[in-house]
Amino acid sequence: MLTAISAAPETWLMPLVLRRDLVDQGFNDRAIARLVKSGVWAKPRRGAFVDGPGYAKLDEVGRHAVRSRAVLRQARVPMSLTHTSALVWHNTPSFGLDLREVQTTRHDAKCNRAEAGVRQHSGLLPPEHRTELHGIRLASPTRAAVEFTTVAGVEAGIVQVSHLLHTGQTNSAQLSAMQLYTEHWPNSLTTDLVLRLADERFESVAEARFFYLCFRWSVPMPQPQYVVEARAGLHVARLDFAWPARKRWVEVDGRVKYEKLLREGERASDVVLREKRREKMVQDITGWECLRIDNDDLSWGRHTAERVRQFLDAG
Repeated sequence: MLTAISAAPETWLMPLVLRRDLVDQGFNDRAIARLVKSGVWAKPRRGAFVDGPGYAKLDEVGRHAVRSRAVLRQARVPMSLTHTSALVWHNTPSFGLDLREVQTTRHDAKCNRAEAGVRQHSGLLPPEHRTELHGIRLASPTRAAVEFTTVAGVEAGIVQVSHLLHTGQTNSAQLSAMQLYTEHWPNSLTTDLVLRLADERFESVAEARFFYLCFRWSVPMPQPQYVVEARAGLHVARLDFAWPARKRWVEVDGRVKYEKLLREGERASDVVLREKRREKMVQDITGWECLRIDNDDLSWGRHTAERVRQFLDAG
């Protein structure tokens, strides 16, 4: 069995009690309803209750995590969280995750009738494809990654798989083996494309999205994480994406990137100034030109691709 290495926020592990337990403790439905209405308790799904104020503070991802715990607690047969719900617990980015339904797979390869708020997948989930985190049964990171590529778009798949590669929760060999195992699943063509484009070198959602943008709109594919060295062989900088033959590079700026670069006691403006100095240094050493892309640019798709293409043609 693979070992999960991600750590779930403690707020996702808030005490959760089922209606049947409350009835055993002497509560009736009227008393339970009053406590929910007053906000003392919250009801993440039918028949499951948690602390009201704590649940209200959770974002959409956190609420999905709590709902998924409730689904497993209420299940009458052994099952694990899979697909999107497993990725949530493996702490991947929220980009591209459809959190409306909790996704599960039974261990006996059977499938129950449809249930509101739950999508139960058919298929075998052998022990070697499962893991546990805080006692919660999950598909392994590798299994969840490949599963996700069959229910999501290419861009979202690249983001999720690249994150798992970058954090070391899976590797190319494990993904290839899982791809062979699932080669007859529906939408396996999407899986093949995602695994070809995903890259452990992408350090953020924005970088993975930019690489997909280049592929989607037929922009010449760049080299990720290109290392710039001074004449003495000294490592000077690492560029997000570069086209050495055209003497051009792109820096993909995002909120997460600037938070990552922020040093103790600094403001965001300090990071911006430092990045400008770094850009000037790289330009002086290489003679290359830089184009900066942000999250808003990535949402423009074709228009941003044309902007990048014109930038490259100028080189």
